Amino acid sequence: MTVRLSTHFLKAGDAAVAAAARCLRDGGLVAFPTETVYGLGADAGNAEAIARLYRAKGRPSFNPLIAHVGDLESARQIASFNPQALALAEAFWPGPLTLVLPKAPGCAVADLATAGLDSVAIRVPSHPVARAILRAFGGAVVAPSANLSGHVSPTTAAHVKADLDGRIDLIVDGGPVAVGVESTIVGCLDAPMLLRPGGLPRAEIERVLGRKLADVIDEADADAKPLAPGMLVSHYAPRTKVRLDADRLEPGEALLAFGPVAMPGAEAASAVLNLSERGDLNEAAAHLFSYLRALDASGARGIAVMPVPQHDLGEAINDRLRRAAVPRD
Repeated sequence: MTVRLSTHFLKAGDAAVAAAARCLRDGGLVAFPTETVYGLGADAGNAEAIARLYRAKGRPSFNPLIAHVGDLESARQIASFNPQALALAEAFWPGPLTLVLPKAPGCAVADLATAGLDSVAIRVPSHPVARAILRAFGGAVVAPSANLSGHVSPTTAAHVKADLDGRIDLIVDGGPVAVGVESTIVGCLDAPMLLRPGGLPRAEIERVLGRKLADVIDEADADAKPLAPGMLVSHYAPRTKVRLDADRLEPGEALLAFGPVAMPGAEAASAVLNLSERGDLNEAAAHLFSYLRALDASGARGIAVMPVPQHDLGEAINDRLRRAAVPRD
């Protein structure tokens, strides 16, 4: 049972950054904006704080967490970089790329955060509020998405409050995020492998590597340990049933559209939100989670989703939609 806390809510600024750093040092839980989604932060070296984070989210303890650090130098104290990983870090950090790497000798990230693996997931965020908090704290911060586990990821502080008010210590409101889907995760334990599509398109990574990434892995075995966050089959899920690649609308359904809407039954939709009327995948990614949350709260009997192209950020959008649509008991 989660103990109910008094959750403080502060607008981003110097006072909020200082309060966040103090809270993290004291073993507290702080939600803050990154460029991808809002993260729920805890001291990466404090196993007790990480256990609190798992309880607050209702997150399976075998699902590893991403350690966020302020720069590449800090990352190299935690993880061992091969030449390919170093090339990716130098090209895309700070930014929406997470690397899964072997732990460095003396890695200070708690075993609980890495789910007992010999690897660690790490990234350098670009959001100015996140970077300011990391500088003020002076260490690594694990920060999964700041929502109840399996729910739709938060892109505003209000989304965080809706899920975690009373479960965490502090929410820092830095406004809506820019990217809107989580970071791309690349495993660099052997040949580079795309573990989770995200805010950095595959093609940009392959351009730097000069080679194709291995295919995405899905953890279909519920007993298997995921190598990275976001690999559970059912994830990013609204409570309302999601139906993908819809070409017509069923009675009582809401519509999550992409581009021009021309389908039978659309005029009778219980609610309609368009990820991007002009078919822009960047705009669609920024809207995805907030629109899923809004349609989930609309009272519709289901959410029908129009097809979204698979290229560029469409790969990440479709990955989140497929996981949102997995049937749940």
